[in-house]
Amino acid sequence: MMRLIKETNINFIGNRRYAFVLSGLLLALGIISFVLILLGKANLGLDFTGGAEIIGSFERPTTAHEIRSALDKVNLGKANIQALTGTGFVNSFIIRVQGRIENAIPETTYTEDGRPMVKMVAAEGDQLATIITSAIKQHFPDNKFKIDSTDNISGKVGKQLAKDATWAVIFAFLGILVYIWIRFDFRFGVAATIATFHDVLVMLGIYFILQREITLLLITALLTVAGYSLTDTVVVFDRIRENLKQFRKRADFMTTVNTSINEVLQRTIITSLTTQLAVVSLLIFGGEVLFDFSLALTIGIVIGTYSSIFVASPIVVEWENRSPRRLK
Repeated sequence: MMRLIKETNINFIGNRRYAFVLSGLLLALGIISFVLILLGKANLGLDFTGGAEIIGSFERPTTAHEIRSALDKVNLGKANIQALTGTGFVNSFIIRVQGRIENAIPETTYTEDGRPMVKMVAAEGDQLATIITSAIKQHFPDNKFKIDSTDNISGKVGKQLAKDATWAVIFAFLGILVYIWIRFDFRFGVAATIATFHDVLVMLGIYFILQREITLLLITALLTVAGYSLTDTVVVFDRIRENLKQFRKRADFMTTVNTSINEVLQRTIITSLTTQLAVVSLLIFGGEVLFDFSLALTIGIVIGTYSSIFVASPIVVEWENRSPRRLK
């Protein structure tokens, strides 16, 4: 068997309070970020706000600044424009505009007595995409713009997606709690759920600080990382369960947990490194479309590995110290 490190005897559990302080700070950041996301103060993507995304290419070279100038003329608010690079992309851009109130267009309605009444309504979906393409064609009359794909999401759909994503995360946590409870012990289940909750909140906090877009791809990455972190935690818990006979006869519970973590440490490091190699390759070569998803996985693997060692197992130890009982 390949060995990256020799057998270790690191006192992980003995230093658990330092890890609790670090995790507490990270959790505070995550909770604040989560509240701000719920209040709409974060950089929410089109999936949750509604809007239009257009991927297209120009016949001749241009810049994101020029495209933004074209959209400013029709009062579309802040547009997110990214140049696409790599094989197959020539003068190509992703143009994202959220369906907000400043993207207003006039709409004529009539009163009961037949008088016309003009009011401004927020443009979204197909309307917003039409305004974007028209503005670009007017600003670049001699530079043909070819649309490769268009994605329209209405504000109502965005709110429903946000609600569904929230429920998906909640059910994932409940599923983790029940699974670990059945397989190991209720205390293990609570510890694994807290560790997973920790991973999700920390990732949200980091993404909020980096001002990256919160999209459905990020939610997918969060659930993926939750599963990855749970796998690491289950491996540690399995080894603890195997060593519990020794705990009952010769060693105390804390020593047994510490020994178990050291025994699986090499496996944890090798698994994390090999997974990171694939994810980092995707981050570097996957292009703009997959960048946020790959970045979330890259960060999440580090956090998930950390929590399986410094969060999940120490919580079980702390619980056992405060309320001793024989675990199955």
